[in-house]
Amino acid sequence: MTTLQENSCEEKKSLSFVEQMVEQDLAEGKNGGRIQTRFPPEPNGYLHIGHAKAICMDFGVAENYNGVCNLRFDDTNPSKEDTEYVDSILHDIQWLGFKWGNVYYASDYFEKLWDFAIWMIEQGKAYVDEQTSEQIAEQKGTPTQAGTPSPYRDRPIEENLKLFRQMNTPEAVEGSMVLRAKLDMSNPNMHFRDPIMYRIIHTPHHRTGTKWHAYPMYDFAHGQSDYFEGVTHSICTLEFVPHRPLYDHFVDELQEMENQHDYRPRQIEFNRLNLTYTVMSKRKLKALVDEHLVAGWDDPRMPTVCGMRRRGYSPESIRKFIDSIGYTKFDALNDMALLEAAVREDLNAKALRVSAVINPVKLVITNYPEGETEEMVAVNNPENEADGTHTITFSRNLWIERDDFMEDAPKKFFRMSPGKEVRLKNAYIVMCTGCTKDADGNIIEIQAEYDPQSKSGMEGANRKVKGTLHWVSADHCVKAEVRQYDRLFNVENPSADERDFRELLNPTSLNVLTECYVEPFAAERKPGEYLQFQRIGYFMADLDSTPEHLVFNKTVGLKDNWAKVNGK
Repeated sequence: MTTLQENSCEEKKSLSFVEQMVEQDLAEGKNGGRIQTRFPPEPNGYLHIGHAKAICMDFGVAENYNGVCNLRFDDTNPSKEDTEYVDSILHDIQWLGFKWGNVYYASDYFEKLWDFAIWMIEQGKAYVDEQTSEQIAEQKGTPTQAGTPSPYRDRPIEENLKLFRQMNTPEAVEGSMVLRAKLDMSNPNMHFRDPIMYRIIHTPHHRTGTKWHAYPMYDFAHGQSDYFEGVTHSICTLEFVPHRPLYDHFVDELQEMENQHDYRPRQIEFNRLNLTYTVMSKRKLKALVDEHLVAGWDDPRMPTVCGMRRRGYSPESIRKFIDSIGYTKFDALNDMALLEAAVREDLNAKALRVSAVINPVKLVITNYPEGETEEMVAVNNPENEADGTHTITFSRNLWIERDDFMEDAPKKFFRMSPGKEVRLKNAYIVMCTGCTKDADGNIIEIQAEYDPQSKSGMEGANRKVKGTLHWVSADHCVKAEVRQYDRLFNVENPSADERDFRELLNPTSLNVLTECYVEPFAAERKPGEYLQFQRIGYFMADLDSTPEHLVFNKTVGLKDNWAKVNGK
């Protein structure tokens, strides 16, 4: 086999099974070689990382095969939908780096869907049922026991038409009637047992207002919307596998009504993205927001795209993570550590290095002249020379991390302790000479002496010391609040736990530090700029941050310390 053939085989192996199916359709000339996908979110909440996986697939297939991906809002349930969610979805998709071909709404097709429903009634293929939802559920039977027909199943066509039109009036009572397809009450696929096509909802719609009072169900609207738009590949998650026969059935009925048999969208299902220590249920996420158990949809502890953006995740890191876990036909629980590793890898290449002290203790350089300062050169990003440098002020009085000092240190403690030398990053080598304690024995100040000939960059100043510490000048820094985040839930898979998910929340998932200090260069950074607090982790200025009150979110640590704490 030639090298070219080997490379080609390797490329084929790396394709997901979805892409392989798309390539097969292209090779067979289906749909005239046309590729059209769609991403169809319901605007009833904010997108989470599970949706991001679908976005990467839907938009990625279109990009990779010169096709078009439409964005279609599945707005068939006005009681749960809002323009706020529409706007957030548009923003999140753009932030992830994708562009849609067109923006559609299921509500664009309400007239067509209504006409289709009328046609099905006229053909004796649909009927109005006046049973309660509980009665309908009971007479549907079980997966191993056939259902029983509704007492309204054989209503005359004219009566069904009259009642269906009555459903779409302000006088109709919610829950009093539904329109059902007349299919097969003994079908082993429960979705085929006379599924509901329309129900009554009087909540004003965010686009159509009070024009409609009867709204199509998802299973009735989805496939037809795909067909109306010319979608060739309807890519969705595994829970829709049992819905696929009904999807195909309704599209076939629609084609019969229109006397068209040109094509039918191909539905392909892949596994959902599930992450440890969080939930992906929009219902549960909304409950967390509504009950003020989190600070909002964009709380940095949330698995939402906007929450991850606010926390400091980059769109590239999310896409790399999704690409690394791949697409299969088997559901799995992905370790949050894999996502955080992808974030670290990406931010290491792009984050500006800044100095910040989040658990400060005073360090006084006793032999440094009072009132004197120096501007030290700090590299912005050692991974990218083009990012340049900035200066940081050095003085007699500094802040360092409290954890970087130990009065009685073990042999392998390479940070500051009496009699040992360490380098202050970008500055001088200093030797600790002692410390001062308060009446309770707490260390309130550390003293050290500096070597004037050891300034970073000076000839002969690069003698070896085992520890390098970060610092900020106590007289030239800015006070800041730092918010550190842990896992939102205490259990690895809260969705599989029988307890109420609220009981599983981690009470220490947010730790706010109010006595932190950052160098002025860091204080000038805005939300959206990726930072590394040297030796601590990756951070980003929060949306709440102001010049008067700086707030930084910890994105992720330099290492996965959380797993060690939990004994992994």
